[in-house]
Amino acid sequence: MHAKLFEAALGITDPWRVMGVDFDTAKKVLTISVDFVAGSRFAVPGVAGAYPVHDTVSKRYRHLNFFRHECYLEVRVPRVRLPDGGTRQVEPDWAGKLAGFTLLFEALLMALCREMPFAPVARVVGLSWHRVSAICKRYVDLALDQADFSELKRLAADETSRARGHDYITLVADADERRVLVVTQGRDAVTIEAFAADLKAHGGDPQAIESISIDMWPAFLKGVTANLPNATITFDKFHVIAHASTAVDKMRRIEQRTDPSLRGLRWKLLKDRDALGLAGRADLDLFVAQVATKRTARAW
Repeated sequence: MHAKLFEAALGITDPWRVMGVDFDTAKKVLTISVDFVAGSRFAVPGVAGAYPVHDTVSKRYRHLNFFRHECYLEVRVPRVRLPDGGTRQVEPDWAGKLAGFTLLFEALLMALCREMPFAPVARVVGLSWHRVSAICKRYVDLALDQADFSELKRLAADETSRARGHDYITLVADADERRVLVVTQGRDAVTIEAFAADLKAHGGDPQAIESISIDMWPAFLKGVTANLPNATITFDKFHVIAHASTAVDKMRRIEQRTDPSLRGLRWKLLKDRDALGLAGRADLDLFVAQVATKRTARAW
């Protein structure tokens, strides 16, 4: 009865069977033995028909935990004999993309990787950081192989520092579909050049890019001009506001040396007007009305 129960829970169907279940109380590990019915024939991708078993190999797959305990499938995996005399190993439906894991285990791991860094994921699933990284990289590579950039028209690019110092990574995204296209090291003109090459490799056309949002980093400007020649450049709002705020504050610092009335106005000038209280907005409006006599008011 328990074999049928585990077959249903695991989604195992003909010709596969659960042959046994063993729980190691000392190691807190559940091992489920899986085999196929004698005389079964198997199909393999790219070859029509189903073929007899030539021999078998034993494989062990890490599966989703059984409650809080690790669970493994030990499977006798067949190799089939093909008409041309060659042999091909059968991949069970539950096998993942990386040797030694089931598809469901990898699906859980990828869901966790979307929400947290590799180190905490590794602790949750009981794997090394390197194994988590390898599984994630495998799925990223598969997704990139299937990526289609042929319809791209509008882009957004930005860089961020991933560590102290000047260790930067650049992200390029599809502004219409809000999906990340490329994440790569660096933030220079060569970075944009590399993206243009990747764009072409996935069916896109650098000449067809109509617009791109970037910051005011000169290397990005140079890279976009050289590699995305038809793209209209839009500076992102965050950097425009940051530069404008810096200019206003610089003017305030200079002017308040001779005009004490500017003291205490810094945050009212730099903060979004709508975020100020009634008194704050009244003070700001009163100050800005002095645009004819206050250089800081003109800068604002």
